[in-house]
Amino acid sequence: MASIEFSAKLNSKSQATEAVACAHCQAIVPLGLVAEGDLPSFCCNGCQMAWQLIHSNGLDAYYNMSRTGSTPLGSQRDTGPYADFDLPEFQEKFAKPLPGGRWSISLALQGINCVACVWLIEKLPQLVPGVIAATVNWTTATVQVEWLPERVALSQIAKTLSQLGYAAHPLRQGEQTQRAIAENRRHLVRLGVAGAAAGNNMLIGLALYLGWFAGMDSAVETLMRYASCLVGMVSMLWPGAVFFRSAWSAIITRTPHMDLPIALGLGVGSLSGLWNTVVGAGEIYFDSLSVLVFLLLVGRYIQFRQQQRSADAVDMLYRLTPRHARKWINGQIVETHADLLQQGDTVEVLAGELIPVDGTILAGESLVDEALLTGESQPVSKQIGETVAAGTLNVHASLRIHATAIGRETRIGQIVQLVERSAAEKPEIVEWANRIGAWFVVIVMVLALGTVALWAHHGWTHAINQAVALLIVACPCALALATPLAISVALGRAADRKILIKGGDVLQRLQRPHLIWLDKTGTLTQGKIECHDWYGDTRYRVLVAAIERNSAHPVAVALSRLTKEQDLSLPSPKLVLNVKQSPLGGIAGDVDGVPVAIGNESFIREEVRTEIGDEYLDFAQQLVAKAHSPVFVAVDRNVVAVAGVGDALRADALSAVQRLQQQGWQVGILSGDHPKVVANVAKQLGISPELVRGGVMPEEKVAVLKASKDAVMVGDGVNDSAALAFASVGIAVHGGSETSLQAAPVYLGRPGLQPILELLEGSRRTLSTIRWSFVASLTYNIIAVCLAMAGGINPLVAAALMPISSLTVVLMSIAPGNFSVRTSDSFPSPN
Repeated sequence: MASIEFSAKLNSKSQATEAVACAHCQAIVPLGLVAEGDLPSFCCNGCQMAWQLIHSNGLDAYYNMSRTGSTPLGSQRDTGPYADFDLPEFQEKFAKPLPGGRWSISLALQGINCVACVWLIEKLPQLVPGVIAATVNWTTATVQVEWLPERVALSQIAKTLSQLGYAAHPLRQGEQTQRAIAENRRHLVRLGVAGAAAGNNMLIGLALYLGWFAGMDSAVETLMRYASCLVGMVSMLWPGAVFFRSAWSAIITRTPHMDLPIALGLGVGSLSGLWNTVVGAGEIYFDSLSVLVFLLLVGRYIQFRQQQRSADAVDMLYRLTPRHARKWINGQIVETHADLLQQGDTVEVLAGELIPVDGTILAGESLVDEALLTGESQPVSKQIGETVAAGTLNVHASLRIHATAIGRETRIGQIVQLVERSAAEKPEIVEWANRIGAWFVVIVMVLALGTVALWAHHGWTHAINQAVALLIVACPCALALATPLAISVALGRAADRKILIKGGDVLQRLQRPHLIWLDKTGTLTQGKIECHDWYGDTRYRVLVAAIERNSAHPVAVALSRLTKEQDLSLPSPKLVLNVKQSPLGGIAGDVDGVPVAIGNESFIREEVRTEIGDEYLDFAQQLVAKAHSPVFVAVDRNVVAVAGVGDALRADALSAVQRLQQQGWQVGILSGDHPKVVANVAKQLGISPELVRGGVMPEEKVAVLKASKDAVMVGDGVNDSAALAFASVGIAVHGGSETSLQAAPVYLGRPGLQPILELLEGSRRTLSTIRWSFVASLTYNIIAVCLAMAGGINPLVAAALMPISSLTVVLMSIAPGNFSVRTSDSFPSPN
């Protein structure tokens, strides 16, 4: 074993340095970026720019506050307003030519509310000759249209969409957000008006009911009836008009859905109440109708908000690449916007910056953190001739890169498009409800006509009254409310347990066990590299710390953090000189005149040119068996210790995997980490080797999910975002990247895997609540329709019974059984 001398050889102040903290974020500044004298040092250019901005605006108090916390820093017809769609400059800006004389354009549409709307719009080729295809993205309310300009003008296509009730606009940058804000405002205005109308009509109705028992002057009663009629008609013609417009579209396109029977019931009740108000005889129903409009709009708003949250995933992914870049032009570097880069350009990327393009390295060697795409926990060495990807982080030194792909053509751009396509899928639970509505309206209409025929011998007035009673009492408001109300309650209760769910279709897809894929890094493991083992004399840890403080590499940070916790007998080193970091996976320097090298086996053998003893190699093999990476320590060209660094399994990983398997789930691992490391983790958790995939790229994860029908994906990183969006259900775990949270329909806000078990049981119980709500509503409708046809219900009783089914659904939705989980040691209460 080499002897160690700690001597103070102060050759020059400029050559020596101690650990320096970044003036902005307090991270350790790499040796090459430490400023001379009293000037502030920064770990990257981003921190320097932030620091300058804060100080130039006199916001220095920010640092005082931030550092007190617990964490560091076709047709010739008149085309009206769409005439400009045919202008060459318009089509050059918003459309693009395709092979075969075709053109394509993305249009933003207003008024898309359900899958029937999607179905109608996608029938555009049948409605307008010359249109080849129309593909709707339901979540973003956009349509991609392909057409032949020689057969149909773009203005005629847009006008046809407008005539169908879907005003079309060219999709400009940033317009989608503006449209979402405007649509949200319209929903809130409708809700406000409907709520006010419902509240006032309930008060008027209460007065009329009390007057019916206690007596009321006829003039006052007439006034109250007209007041109820006025408020009710406002509710029907303003906020309630959305249901009538949707029903009319269903009629003219012959695509019946749930809004048609709702509009039928509301319309019959309104016209009957209006007639009775004018003639001064009979019952009015506006109190019940106003309340139903309000409740239905609440459900519609919940659906809208779920759509908007799904669309946020794409916006977040676009922010992963830098906005600006350094471009080489005639031997000089020019700052430019990243969107203006072209294939074939040469860009310069400094240490600590994100890479803006996919490309090939022309000059420089560095370490690149590719966790964005691969999930690999350690940066990868990159040299001249090797490829790099947009959105990855250049860790070590500046690189000059030849751009081979930009924007949507890059790998991260392909991930964006995968998320877009996945988010465009229609929720199954909505399609199911609309299929029920299609059959319901046909059956109710046939029964209403049968009721008229059945009672015609008692007089047409009596026959029509019985048919009106049937139509009112059979209004499927409870059917329309059952899903959104039960889901909204379930989502609220899940949120109380810090389980955030974006849509009700998630609950439907999780009710039965099938296949669930788990990412490794950050999901099954802690997602943070630590030093877990040390073999050798502990005195050498102080030397390791002195060297590693000069690197921002995750392994270096882990070794430094462990060393700081030790009670060491040796004095602290004074001088750290000649520190060099190698792309091969190591770092070396002189500590008080003693050469020290720390790195992997290749670095020690090839660069340090030192042999490694059998005892250290044996211990290294033991570390690999535990899914840890061995790091060798050489002092004075002799290996004296080996450290084991790695990402430890979560404490509840084994129990959670066992519980999933006991419940009938097939559990697999889908990870970008090294296949050997992934296999070792799977062995510790008892997961079958047939369901283990290591070294998998983001695109390959999507391919695996395609082959695994209806599979669930659990992950935490940006590299998982496409898989999370494409999976039957994507679950982002606590501590994951913001992009994965945006792409995934579910986010677990508590650490560990036990919340997954709560989510699965809660989903099963919620779907049970929805089924029983449908059973109760259908049972009510069957009994009420039979009574109405038999003459046992008149319009007054029908008006009183109409809200009962809705009230039943509300009570069932808020019952304790909806999204409840067992309280046991396996289901800890949220903090």
